[in-house]
Amino acid sequence: AGLAVSLLFHATQTEVCPPSCNCKSLGEMNGLHIDCSSRKLTEVPALPVNTKRLYLQNNSLTSVLPGALDGLHSLEEVKIFDNPWNCDCHIQYLKLWLEDISAPSLADIRCATPAPVRMKPLRQLTGNELGICKRLLPIKCLEFFWRDLILIAGAIITLILVAWALKFSKKLICQINLSQYDSRGCLLGRH
Repeated sequence: AGLAVSLLFHATQTEVCPPSCNCKSLGEMNGLHIDCSSRKLTEVPALPVNTKRLYLQNNSLTSVLPGALDGLHSLEEVKIFDNPWNCDCHIQYLKLWLEDISAPSLADIRCATPAPVRMKPLRQLTGNELGICKRLLPIKCLEFFWRDLILIAGAIITLILVAWALKFSKKLICQINLSQYDSRGCLLGRH
């Protein structure tokens, strides 16, 4: 049973080779060599987690979706040059990912658009050159913001109601105590 679970775990960890790429094993424990170069790709395909070498050069990639490459923890080599990269704010994910994973690969990437940064190396671009995306916060963050704002407003309203109830209850207790005192005084005065 342990062997079956181990094989199932290994099978789920090593995804299939993307149909648009050539994959070669680098040995049993060494991972995969994934060659997706010169395939006219417009987006990065789903890649096996045990990818060690990734070649995406000479395609039609303009950007990479945030998170698309985060699962490649054993990656040792990546070639991603000769693509028409659009170096606006959406390229920041790729730039930061390459800075962490493969700085030499970052040196080979040149921007195709927009015009002011055409042919400039991506690694040399500053935040001002990359531009600011119109939507600074992801939608999920904005949803959390509104949810949190509603929760805070609810908490403030609850505190106000509790304070009002306490104040009202103190007045009510004082009135009850006064009425009991008056009735006791009357009862004691009659005897």
